[in-house]
Amino acid sequence: MTQIETLKQEMREVLENNILRFWIDRMQDEEHGGFYGRIDNGNVLHKDADKGAILNARILWTFSAAYRVLRKPEYLDMATRAKDYIIDHFIDPEYGGVYWSLDYQGQPKDTKKQFYAIGFVIYGLTEYVRATGDREVLDYALQLYDCIEEHAFDREYNGYIEACTREWGEIADMRLSELDENYPKSQNTHLHIIEPYTNLLRCLRELHAAESCDYVPALGAVLPIGISLPPETMISVEASVRNLIEIFTDRILNPETHHLDLFFEMDWKRGAGQLESYGHDIECSWLMHEAALVLGDHKVLDKVEPIVQMVAEASEKGLNADGSMIHEANLTAGTKDDDLHWWVQAETVVGFYNIYQHFHDEAALEKALRCWQYIKDNLIDRENGEWYWSRHPDGSLNTVDDKAGFWKCPYHNGRMCLEIIER
Repeated sequence: MTQIETLKQEMREVLENNILRFWIDRMQDEEHGGFYGRIDNGNVLHKDADKGAILNARILWTFSAAYRVLRKPEYLDMATRAKDYIIDHFIDPEYGGVYWSLDYQGQPKDTKKQFYAIGFVIYGLTEYVRATGDREVLDYALQLYDCIEEHAFDREYNGYIEACTREWGEIADMRLSELDENYPKSQNTHLHIIEPYTNLLRCLRELHAAESCDYVPALGAVLPIGISLPPETMISVEASVRNLIEIFTDRILNPETHHLDLFFEMDWKRGAGQLESYGHDIECSWLMHEAALVLGDHKVLDKVEPIVQMVAEASEKGLNADGSMIHEANLTAGTKDDDLHWWVQAETVVGFYNIYQHFHDEAALEKALRCWQYIKDNLIDRENGEWYWSRHPDGSLNTVDDKAGFWKCPYHNGRMCLEIIER
């Protein structure tokens, strides 16, 4: 068996038996619907924890993608459960958009409109459509796309703002989390808008292709009979993806360091000091590349591909000798977060594998494999399922942060496995 075949086999085993099984067995809320909001690092379930839009959208994406790739009915059941709960509880029936959080019973808790969260719901819904062909779900995704374009897009300076009130008014605290700086624009939100927009474009093209041929669905898929996609919809989404790629290459990319700056004023003045987020750098390198590949414009791809390689190389500043990647550094303050987060390691594997796959860089493959070895040795909870949040630089386990929760979802590690399986 070759090195790549072994890697794919290991990825499938971890995906199915360690990650997906944990969420199927431990996180379904049979009393109030949907999924529980939290399991702490001691594997204790908190049934009364709030239910976050990010967690639920990422569950939807992960199980939709797992079903699309592996075609197991239990994955479709989980994806459909997540889809139904999001539509019934998280989507605001009065003002549109998506609530930030619900209480454990499914009632709106924090009703602000964070565009990062709306993007993730689009990401999950479009993956469900890719897996099933469900046109009604596509309509919800397109409505949310319209919400972002109407309420978040900055027609004066370009780009997307962070957040609004429930009624789409101005909101003082636009931060995604308490760890972030309060700026109106961020790399992170733009990253997780280009990600769903790319998936929306791919989804629309797949449905358009299905209309143009004799479409035979796989078991469990919905036959897209009579689908008619208005050409202006495709044109609009293509234009949005093209514009977002340009925002990354011309605004967010720091041309001096090749890192991606994190926070910006409305006019794109860089803020919050010199910050470097190595996990976001390597994640962005492959998501930006994916957007250009899906867009399919050779001129755009010719511009993006050298940048993809430069950003991936810049992220190596965060690599340790054992293959792991630290989180981030604040060069202005002279501090760094050198914890070894689960999501950073997952994105490191995908990002360097992407460099190997598309640019035939054998050294990048070795970086991906070394990081995967670190994950296997240090982050996978073989006894209780799922992955630990992080390890500290001295190798000790982070015993504070959740096993599953508002930010700890099956998406980064699940997507890593699915990306390697598909590639």
